[in-house]
Amino acid sequence: MTHQPASVTPDHLPVAGPDLADGAGVSAADEGAKINRRAIPAGASETGWLAPDGHRIRRLDLAAPSAGQRRGSLLFVPGRGDCYEKYLESLSEWRTRGWQVTAIDWRAQAGSGRAGRDDRTGHIDDFAIWIADLAAFWAEWRAESQARQAGPYVLVAHSMGGHLALRAVAERKVLPDALVLSVPMLGMSMLGLPAVPLHTVARLLVRLGDRRRPAWPHAEKPHRDPDERQPLLTHDAERYADEAWWREQRPELEMGSPSWGWVERALASIRLLEQPGLLEAVTLPVLLIGTRTDELVSYRAIVRAANRLPHGELLSFGPEAAHEVLRETDAVRNVAMAAIDEFLDRVAPPSHLAD
Repeated sequence: MTHQPASVTPDHLPVAGPDLADGAGVSAADEGAKINRRAIPAGASETGWLAPDGHRIRRLDLAAPSAGQRRGSLLFVPGRGDCYEKYLESLSEWRTRGWQVTAIDWRAQAGSGRAGRDDRTGHIDDFAIWIADLAAFWAEWRAESQARQAGPYVLVAHSMGGHLALRAVAERKVLPDALVLSVPMLGMSMLGLPAVPLHTVARLLVRLGDRRRPAWPHAEKPHRDPDERQPLLTHDAERYADEAWWREQRPELEMGSPSWGWVERALASIRLLEQPGLLEAVTLPVLLIGTRTDELVSYRAIVRAANRLPHGELLSFGPEAAHEVLRETDAVRNVAMAAIDEFLDRVAPPSHLAD
């Protein structure tokens, strides 16, 4: 069920970014401090985590708050073709609110290698590989956090990351105290067909050629030119430009379209989550954020999931929000961040207040 659905309806590894005086990539935090979206925050560490099979995955840890300010531990995972650099603003704000913040890449994208036949195509042999990575990292990360007595432990995920996080929770491989899903990929609106017939087409195309080949020419959606990409993602031109800036500074972050193998495995995983009883058995609180006009993921699928989850809550936006809600204009993004804060304060209060 949903907890009072909300709606908003107005109609090579640089750690320093550009000088704050030029204004590019700079946001004002709640407390009035400036956040430079084009710089790794001071005191943060970028390291590598080795998955059980030895694959190296990038990890970002923001400087821990002082003991008296600790709110808990927050792990963030991004979407397909994403990198944590795009979300430095949100990560920094959560850290300011007292969270011990960590973010990781997904295997085979951003700065964590590739699994396809070239450096631009996003490919994975099976989504179960990513689920296993997340489960292994979560276990180690939570043990680290518990050693610092830094609970509660929450997971925040965007788009494809939201799909993977929800599946990992549904399969009981990751059990956070609370889960926040920013426009999770629970269905695809980008291809214009329901999941079952689309999956049938994808399986046929995988059999007809190299499953690692690009599914379409450009990154997000077939039949859309690169100069039409921004409206799919955000109405905020400056935040959109941050991604290009980071890709220029760190060319390894560049990624284009998914492979046909990725498309087929994504649809198989989406259908897995639609199995009756799976989401209904998830007992932890989940906040889902969606936008009715999203052209990449299915808003209807997000609503269905919110209604199936026993403790699901839904924050809905209209045409004022595109896919990347956490990188939208302040009018949208501030509402989303405030809703996340309120949700986590209510369902995952600091450890010293939870007893």
